[in-house]
Amino acid sequence: MLNSISVRDYMTRHLLTFHADTELFTAVDRLLEHRVHAAPVVDEHGHLIGLLSSDDCMKSVLEGTYYEEVGGTVGASMKRDVFSIAPDTDIMEAANLLVNGGRRCLPVVENGRLVGQVSRHDLLRAVKEFAQHQHDHKNKH
Repeated sequence: MLNSISVRDYMTRHLLTFHADTELFTAVDRLLEHRVHAAPVVDEHGHLIGLLSSDDCMKSVLEGTYYEEVGGTVGASMKRDVFSIAPDTDIMEAANLLVNGGRRCLPVVENGRLVGQVSRHDLLRAVKEFAQHQHDHKNKH
């Protein structure tokens, strides 16, 4: 069953992350370079403190242009109220949270520290591998 597979098995562990004091345009460059929509923001101990998305960057740039103060830091632009999940969450629950919550990815936190991130892409890979395994197993019998 798909609900017996945990997020831990499919999450991305090596993430692009930012600190609150990172310059906003440095973060924009890194988001573009890594071709990702968002990245977690962590403190010096690896605790999740926010999430910076390309939408957050655009909003800050637009507001800054209006006030003629373009730039700033990740901490001033990030979302602080970030929904995260535990690595033991099953992939079906994670998929439900992504689809019904309109999210593209979810940070994975264990003991207060960021340990990974799971995206729609990761969950599609899990479903595909599970279906392939079921198909192969069924054809052997």
